[in-house]
Amino acid sequence: MSLVRIRKLKLDVEEVLHEGGPVAAKPLKVAVALAIVENPYAGKYVEDLLPFMEELRALGRDLSNRLITALGGADKVQAYGKGAIVGEDGELEHGAVWHEAGGWAMREALGNPKAIVPAAKTIAGPGCRVMIPLGHIQAAYVRSHFGVAEMTVWDGPRRNEIVFGLAMATGGRIHARLGGLAVSDVQGEDGLR
Repeated sequence: MSLVRIRKLKLDVEEVLHEGGPVAAKPLKVAVALAIVENPYAGKYVEDLLPFMEELRALGRDLSNRLITALGGADKVQAYGKGAIVGEDGELEHGAVWHEAGGWAMREALGNPKAIVPAAKTIAGPGCRVMIPLGHIQAAYVRSHFGVAEMTVWDGPRRNEIVFGLAMATGGRIHARLGGLAVSDVQGEDGLR
């Protein structure tokens, strides 16, 4: 029997036209795909979490593909992040399985970019909002691409569930003008610059 039992899937896409300044020539699209999954370890301590992590890779691939389709293709994606909300009968480590499972799957779907996938995780109940940090897919120091994507679902996670989410964006902040490494200067060799 599979350790990954999905109750619900959700896909959110927002388009940002401006942030108070002129309307952008091309809107920024930010998308979040999430799944509410039963926590197989709720209410108990289990030493070996690796079987769950391994099975979650398929979910990571599915959510990644949903995001890429929603944003118009992998070549459109410039930023990414991931998040998890663990229900009250779980522990933070149950959400940490998503670091490898979700991050690995997303990087693979995008052609193995170099930058670390930013992450957020917490323990909470239904309706919790987590702001998933976003970063440029090739270089962590691209300041214009530091952003967030909201991950929430009104009826989850329940006590024995985990919400796993991935986020992607087609660019950096609208009207970004605070300097730092420019996208045009990214070398993409080490994930930093």
